[in-house]
Amino acid sequence: MREAEWEKLVAVVRGEALRPLPTGFIIDCPWLPHWAGHTILDYFTDEQRWLEANLMATATFPDTWFLPGFWSEYGMCTEPSAFGAVSVWEPDEFPFAKPVFTSIEAAEGLERPDVRKHGLLPFVIKRLEHHRARIEREGHRIRCAVARGPLNIASFLMGTSEFLTALKMEPERTHRLLATITDFLVDWIAYQRERFPSIDGILVLDDIMGFVSGKDFAKFGLPYLKRCFDADVTVKFFHNDAPCKACAPYLAEAGVNLLNFGIQHTLSEMKAWTGGKITLLGNLPPRDVLAQARPAEVAAEVRTMLDAVVDRTHLVASCGGGMPPGVPTENIRAFIEAVRDYSG
Repeated sequence: MREAEWEKLVAVVRGEALRPLPTGFIIDCPWLPHWAGHTILDYFTDEQRWLEANLMATATFPDTWFLPGFWSEYGMCTEPSAFGAVSVWEPDEFPFAKPVFTSIEAAEGLERPDVRKHGLLPFVIKRLEHHRARIEREGHRIRCAVARGPLNIASFLMGTSEFLTALKMEPERTHRLLATITDFLVDWIAYQRERFPSIDGILVLDDIMGFVSGKDFAKFGLPYLKRCFDADVTVKFFHNDAPCKACAPYLAEAGVNLLNFGIQHTLSEMKAWTGGKITLLGNLPPRDVLAQARPAEVAAEVRTMLDAVVDRTHLVASCGGGMPPGVPTENIRAFIEAVRDYSG
């Protein structure tokens, strides 16, 4: 993000009202490669195509914010790869990480990875280092340390059903697993901040935290998420587009001040459940409206979404979750223009 954009985001997080209402989107491999004319595998393996795709997005849509901005990622494989997960790559499909173990007993003694050496993590850092000068010449800065969350990583290491079963049946072993993963995440976030001093935000993505009850979130989500966000940065950004009602009342305590959530709840509901303390990034239906509707229908749905919100502070208009595959340029423009015309 450019300096002026970052300052406006920080202002919204503080609760300042901006006119027009800002718009912003999480963009990564589900949308950006195909939109820019690349296969997913080319996007991951060709640093120049990755850079040009991100620059193309910022140039095409100068009136919106792309978050976290120049995201150096390898889909869901980045963090699991550091624990030894095999990454599976198809020519034009999302990569996935194979489980490392299938029982919580087998996770005993799991070692904390070295964030400087293990898995795909050095490639994440080097990609940004190789292109930092060009990114900065274009007026942008690397603003966020980014990581998948502890429950998300645990579910990839042992399988979602297996992990959620262990959470109920083997709570002590589950805590030990999550503690090791969180130690790793604290290191990983700190290392990104060390390598890129312009970082002033943290983005943690963890949909699995939406799969548990409020009681279980308080036990198995809150303490570990809080450690991830326990850093001296201004923006503490959490993504969970699974149901958020159970975890929402705890998120401010975890340190979260910016939340991207799904379409299961309204903006007004999320404002109430978070006590109005957290800036919301959302939440037009991403697939059925933003990707598949016509531009005029997108604009109409944006107006309906905003009509339902009385208090528009602590709000960045977006879709519910990250930008999905197949969203056309004209629909993004229709979204941005509809928000500007409605709130300007």
